[in-house]
Amino acid sequence: MRPTKQTPIHQTGCLAELVCSNSLKSNLLTNASGLLKAEMRLLNSIVVACADENRLPAGEALAVDREHFAECVTSRVTDLPNVTLIREEITEIPDGVTVIATGPLTSDALAKAIADLTGRNYLYFYDAVAPTITADSIDLSKVFRASRYGKGDADYLNCPMTEAEYNGFWEALVSAERVPLAEFESLKLFEGCMPVEESASRGRQTLSFGPMKPVGLTDPRTGNRPYAVVQLRQENVEGTLWGMVGFQTRLRWGEQERVFRMIPGLETAEFARFGVMHRNTYIESPKLLAPTLALESPHNLKPTTQNPLFFAGQITGVEGYVESAAMGIIAGINAARLIKSEAPMVFPRESMMGSLADYISNPETPDFQPMNANFGILPKPDPPIRNKRARQSAQVSIALNAIKAMEIGLT
Repeated sequence: MRPTKQTPIHQTGCLAELVCSNSLKSNLLTNASGLLKAEMRLLNSIVVACADENRLPAGEALAVDREHFAECVTSRVTDLPNVTLIREEITEIPDGVTVIATGPLTSDALAKAIADLTGRNYLYFYDAVAPTITADSIDLSKVFRASRYGKGDADYLNCPMTEAEYNGFWEALVSAERVPLAEFESLKLFEGCMPVEESASRGRQTLSFGPMKPVGLTDPRTGNRPYAVVQLRQENVEGTLWGMVGFQTRLRWGEQERVFRMIPGLETAEFARFGVMHRNTYIESPKLLAPTLALESPHNLKPTTQNPLFFAGQITGVEGYVESAAMGIIAGINAARLIKSEAPMVFPRESMMGSLADYISNPETPDFQPMNANFGILPKPDPPIRNKRARQSAQVSIALNAIKAMEIGLT
């Protein structure tokens, strides 16, 4: 519907506009997100291809130029011969084979239509965005370039803190004024996107062992490891914008300026974008979806052939940009197969994509919460492998081979 009707958080009319972070996480196969992207590359994912083409220096992470990435995805989709992009708000679920991939910011009218259809209330959690700072406002005399343990290029700007600086910063952060929630809403947070002030409130040392941990970093001016460090990651090709890594926040904007300018090197920081918090909505997928991501009725009946529906993206209860795009691949393939009168495919459980789809569609899933890609949801190798690295290496090999062996039958 954008830009005809905007959401509370997006700023452009481009498809795949990233708002929470410009990082699509690690590219390494020793990381679950790296495995997920490798599987998606095997399936010719447009999202991952555009991310690869618009990659920024970020060590092992796949960080992208937000604008160029979104423009790339928009161009690729609109150039597809069988695709028509219609820019208007959809308020009712259409007839025919349909994939609902409206994301966490589904408009009120369509959200009501989905709730009426499923007969269930939505679930939700709060997600936060980290601030972005202009490069020319950073005092480079107080920061240093480095990646942890010297791995890869020195792609991050590091703002080092002494113990006294850290303690003063922590005290200001936990006492800073936050944006209040609506009276009828309770604060349900997802651990993977915890606002920095909420993490800090759990204890004085929480941040020094979390997003501000200095492990693997040495300040070249002192030759020592800082007590704590704030990392900045490049956000555009020109290098004019830098994001605060792990600093999602719901502080009031004036408080963000006051508190974050206490960080060495950011005393005169100019904020191109302040951190904000927004509500993410997702359906009760274990009670509604099949592993193919097709909608089943609340009574576990087969979906009606008159209006076959699939759900994809973050609205299904996966958490993360890459995870959301991966569910789009599964739903898209099965919608296409249904149109061609072919049986839907359940992705192999041994794959990261298949395990994510299994998690969100398994009616036995207890206390359903948003899920990132992680090795814990993959089946364990048989026979068991006790060494963690060897076990994960085997899981990666099994997962990629399972995707390669699929006979999707679509061009």
